[in-house]
Amino acid sequence: MVGFAAVEREAARRQGGTEALAALLPEPRSAAELTALTDGYFLSQMCLRIFRAGLKHAVVDAKWPGFEEVFLAFEPARVSAISDESLERMLNDKRVIRHWGKIKAVRENAAAMCELVERHGRFGVYLADWPAERIVDLWDEIAKRFTQMGGNSTPYFLRMIGKDTFILTDAVVQALNHWRAHEGTPKAKGERRRVQQVFNAWASETGRPLCQLSRILALSVD
Repeated sequence: MVGFAAVEREAARRQGGTEALAALLPEPRSAAELTALTDGYFLSQMCLRIFRAGLKHAVVDAKWPGFEEVFLAFEPARVSAISDESLERMLNDKRVIRHWGKIKAVRENAAAMCELVERHGRFGVYLADWPAERIVDLWDEIAKRFTQMGGNSTPYFLRMIGKDTFILTDAVVQALNHWRAHEGTPKAKGERRRVQQVFNAWASETGRPLCQLSRILALSVD
C-alpha cells in the first residue's frame, strides 16, 4: 500500500491542481453540529435515501416537501404512531411516491429511531458518539436496526447528514485496488474492517477525515 500523498497528487493532477481538488471535497459535521440537529431531520434524510434508491434523485427531491406534509415532518414519535389504515391511504396520495415497501419502512424506521432516542436522548448523540475509526461497525448497526438500509444505503445516509464516513463506491473500490490497498471488492464484514484499517492509517498520515480520503480516492482513477 502506498502513502496517501501519492494518491492525492494523482487526484490533483487529474482535477487540474490542488485548489481544484480541494473545492470538490466534502466537510463532515462536528459532534456538536450533529447533536444540534433534530430527530425529525435524521428520519427525513434516512427516508429520502431509501426513496432515492433505484429512482432519479431529482424526481424524489421534487416530491419531498409533500412527503414532509404526509409524514408529519418526520417527527419519529408521531410517525411511529401512524395507523395501518393511514399508511394504506398513502397509496392513493399523489404527494408521495406510492411504493408500499418503502412507505411501511418509514413507520418501522421511526419506531427504531425512537428506541435509540430513548436510550441516548437524541439520535444525533448516538451518531456523534460513534468513533470514525469504527465507522463500518456503525454501518452494520444501522443496517440491523433499520429497514432498507443495507448495502451502501447507510454510508450514503451518513454522508448526507454529515457524519464522517467513507463510501465503497465503484470508483473507491477501483482506487483501493489500483493503489494496492485492497484486492477485489470488500463485501464481507472482515474485508470491510480491513479496509477501515487502511482508511484509519491514511487518516493518521494526513489528518484528513474519512469522507475526504474517500473522495480523493475516487478522483484518483478513471
